[in-house]
Amino acid sequence: MLSYAKTLKGYSLSGLDGEIGSVKDFLFDDRHWTIRYLVAETGNWLTGRKVLISPYAVSFASHDNKLLSVDLTKGQIEEGPSLESHEPVSRQFEISYHSYFGWPIYWDGPYAWGAFPYLLLQAGRKLLASMDPVPELDPNLRSTDDTTGIVINAKDGPIGRIKDFILDEKSWSIRYMVVETGRWWPGRKVLLSPSWVERLEGSTELSVKATLATVRTAPEFVEAPLVSREYEALLHRHYRRPEYWLAPDGAKSHVD
Repeated sequence: MLSYAKTLKGYSLSGLDGEIGSVKDFLFDDRHWTIRYLVAETGNWLTGRKVLISPYAVSFASHDNKLLSVDLTKGQIEEGPSLESHEPVSRQFEISYHSYFGWPIYWDGPYAWGAFPYLLLQAGRKLLASMDPVPELDPNLRSTDDTTGIVINAKDGPIGRIKDFILDEKSWSIRYMVVETGRWWPGRKVLLSPSWVERLEGSTELSVKATLATVRTAPEFVEAPLVSREYEALLHRHYRRPEYWLAPDGAKSHVD
């Protein structure tokens, strides 16, 4: 299922022994454009501490109740590695964090989730979690809040600014950026996939492999609660890009 990031923000996070808090933000890596952590707003329960929740911990979503169920107790979270001494998120923190919860590492492999393009079931997680993690350079994680508003450039000029992200709840990949086109095409929004990104230029703008004319003649995007597979197919055909849902590996999501 595809969901808007802004819709998921504010959802309650329900742990095994009570409410943890609510979703405040998301952190994603700009190699695979996949959500690595949900940033939780814990309110008065854990004052003054930033809490990160891995998608591995999210068991299901109830959109009617605006709730994400998390397979963790408050005690597990409270006793887990503290982020404050590792901000921004360091690889050292991630190794400690994943080891503490017994989750596989995502950075040791070619796919969005390491050796796999999707999140493993519990049995597979334990198998991979027993492997010694290989340290790498610190991750380049970006906040969806901070990335909202950056400029998107076509080959021949600016398209607009990122307004929102559309997430795949199965793989936690960012499937699309919702772009507000601004003055060159007033009142319109377009969808662009991170897999069409040519380069990410610092934290202020990025470029996509398309011209303004190509963007303008794409199937019109009308913001709705759900993005249909039919519309996705039209969009991919227009940009002459392979459909991610037909890929042999199931959900390969790294940027070319």
